[in-house]
Amino acid sequence: MTTARELQDQGVKLFQQKDYEAASRLFQQAKEAYETDQQPDMVAEMQVNIGLVHRLLGEHQQALDAMQLALETFSASGDTRRAAMVLGNLGAVYLGLSDREQAYNCYRQAADIFQELGEKKLYGETLIAMADLQVKERKLSMGAATYEVGLEQLDELSASQKVIKGLLGVRNKLTGGGKT
Repeated sequence: MTTARELQDQGVKLFQQKDYEAASRLFQQAKEAYETDQQPDMVAEMQVNIGLVHRLLGEHQQALDAMQLALETFSASGDTRRAAMVLGNLGAVYLGLSDREQAYNCYRQAADIFQELGEKKLYGETLIAMADLQVKERKLSMGAATYEVGLEQLDELSASQKVIKGLLGVRNKLTGGGKT
């Protein structure tokens, strides 16, 4: 008999291969197996995974429902790190639902928690998601400042992040905001 963990691992593999429907079926089976094993935190993890699949398939309301259940579980158990991770994912779901205000609120809550926990990388990544949203809303100065703080948190930058960091440095030199 296949264990919950094996089902989860198979689902992750299919998810990485972009076979989202098959991944979702395996995550659902893993969720049921974790329920049988009375592991509510892992049930919530599978709800997040199922929510991620729904989000990628454009099924934003289903993603929202799954992730909100997971958030309730993590919050009730005091697992603030995983609750913050769900909040970050919810930000992207709300963007898919065109609710930018709620997306920003989720990102802000997640960023605050990550900062409190000393989760530098997750804090930086969340700030970058917030900055993207600010730029889309034409709040360019705020977005640039948020990008700058977010990028400072990351040890490894993608090529586009390196370009943005360089442009921010140029902007700072031109505006007198550079570090001396």
